[in-house]
Amino acid sequence: MGTYIGKRMLHLLWIMLAVSFLTFLLMYLTPGDAASKKLSAQGVAVSEEVLEKTRENMGLNRPFLVQYGDWALHALRLDLGTSYKDGFSVTEKLWKGLKNTVILMLASMAISLLVSIPLAFLTAVKKNSWVDHVIRFLSFVGNSLPNFLISVLLMYYLCIKARLLPVVADKSLKGLILPCLALSIPITSRFVRQFRAEFLEQLCKPFVAGARARGVIEIYVLWDVLHNASITIFTIVGLSIGTLLGGSVVIETIFRWPGLGKLAMDAISNRDYPVIQGFVLLTSTIYVVVNLITDVTYHWIDPRLRER
Repeated sequence: MGTYIGKRMLHLLWIMLAVSFLTFLLMYLTPGDAASKKLSAQGVAVSEEVLEKTRENMGLNRPFLVQYGDWALHALRLDLGTSYKDGFSVTEKLWKGLKNTVILMLASMAISLLVSIPLAFLTAVKKNSWVDHVIRFLSFVGNSLPNFLISVLLMYYLCIKARLLPVVADKSLKGLILPCLALSIPITSRFVRQFRAEFLEQLCKPFVAGARARGVIEIYVLWDVLHNASITIFTIVGLSIGTLLGGSVVIETIFRWPGLGKLAMDAISNRDYPVIQGFVLLTSTIYVVVNLITDVTYHWIDPRLRER
């Protein structure tokens, strides 16, 4: 297991190096002068003399690889530079946004799992019944609707019509409900369909027929089915982190939830390149680390995978 983790971490380091290089390259190739954008964002009068001095202070006169190497070394020390807009530390801004995004993602994932696993079990056990057809239809609809449309519908019916929740989210529990629902509905719908397929596959295996023939209580049979399907569930949940991160950008912007997604959209609007670079690097790191944890977890759950 230690050798496997070491190899995976080495691969992830190469991936992060490639991501950081491509991110810096794209920002470097973006049309426009970074020094001019920084001065304009801060409301400073742009003259040729001030512009040249700012370029020199930002190191923009140096070769590309020198600039990248300097940025990468600072990034290893968790120093991602300062924002063009307000001059604050990018690392601090990302950290504040990350805490709120993690709260939103964990709440959404918890709701998705608590709802999807029982529904998937029910549809698998009641295969081709009216219950199965209704749940599958609702999951198809929920999976088809984009995040922004779900957000608008929730805002219209729960905020404008019923007046139960605030339109603009805050850090309170009440403000978390709408963005959490908007993010969890598509994920839950996708989980129901994916988990149902896995549960059906497990229910058709010989160990289920044998256990039922021996008179084993049904709850224990279903528990064994869930245990055998846990590897697939962990894999699906791990791969859904990227979907959650992508969906949170839209959701946080619509509901004004102060997370990474809203921070990134504001940075794109203001052409705040250091914040954009930091956001891409941070989200990429989260994604690859979660994938590593997922791989290690299902190697630990299923000893057969350790022999491959």
